Amino acid sequence: MKVVLEKVHGSMNTFYMLDGQERDDYADLALQLCSKDSGVDGLLVILPSAVAHAKMRVFNRDGSEASMCGNGLRCVARYVCEKEGIQEAIIETMKADLKVRREEPLMDGIETYSVEISPVSFQLEDLPMEYDGRSQLILDAIPEISGDIKFTAVAVPNPHLIGIVPEHIQKDVTHQKRWAEKFNGANDYFSDGVNVSYVTALEQGIFVRTFERGVGFTNACGTAMTASALVSCLSGLVPFGEVQVYNPGGMVKCTVEKVGDTFTLLLKGNATRISIHEFSWISGSGGSSFLADEPVDEQSNYKNFIRQISDVVEQFARE
Repeated sequence: MKVVLEKVHGSMNTFYMLDGQERDDYADLALQLCSKDSGVDGLLVILPSAVAHAKMRVFNRDGSEASMCGNGLRCVARYVCEKEGIQEAIIETMKADLKVRREEPLMDGIETYSVEISPVSFQLEDLPMEYDGRSQLILDAIPEISGDIKFTAVAVPNPHLIGIVPEHIQKDVTHQKRWAEKFNGANDYFSDGVNVSYVTALEQGIFVRTFERGVGFTNACGTAMTASALVSCLSGLVPFGEVQVYNPGGMVKCTVEKVGDTFTLLLKGNATRISIHEFSWISGSGGSSFLADEPVDEQSNYKNFIRQISDVVEQFARE
């Protein structure tokens, strides 16, 4: 079967994207694509929807399906809006129908979209997480990990464990890697694994590094960056409103608003096309192969954007 794929990224969180129909073997396609391209984090599938402009499914490098992907959703938002000739749309995801909208560019030549991140839950059962019989973990230490790092567990709806850390821990990924790998293996806390993010305050906003469930360390994770902005606002690290969130893949803007006990979250950033590919997909077979590819001249604009913010991002390069 020949399929046409777009290679896309949001904050260098990179995916192959397919406009298709419902079928039960997309996990196989994700595994095959990722085995042939170590530079991608998974597969985005755009499907017909009875309740929205389109439906999005997300498959990680290991074939597992994620309930949401904020960076991927921006790329899907662009595809759907351009295909339909509209400026905003509703995209069906596993747990919510989310608003997306085309925005003013972050920089000339960079297509930029905002996406709603919802629902938000601090209930540990929604991650799920088991910890000391608690129902929530908000800005508190987990002594087994560290007595100094304050952690928050939140589902948006992907499960996240977010720690606020000083610069020296952010720069050396050893601590984060150890615990993220533990929590995504056999453990007593997270039966389904968890995305683990470490957050550090900046003069310009915050820096976030994420070990993504089913992927490992990634250039960026959209729901993690948004959840990290929320936690940073709750902690007083930054004020509520728009937060500049830097990551190894670039920068996004996350808006965090609170009305009563309700939070509204918005993620705004690039939706960049890299290339178009034809792929011969033989389901369940190692004989699949790329047939053709055509580059799209957008990545040079994103590289210019990265150069503009490199002084912020590079101070937290992995050691």
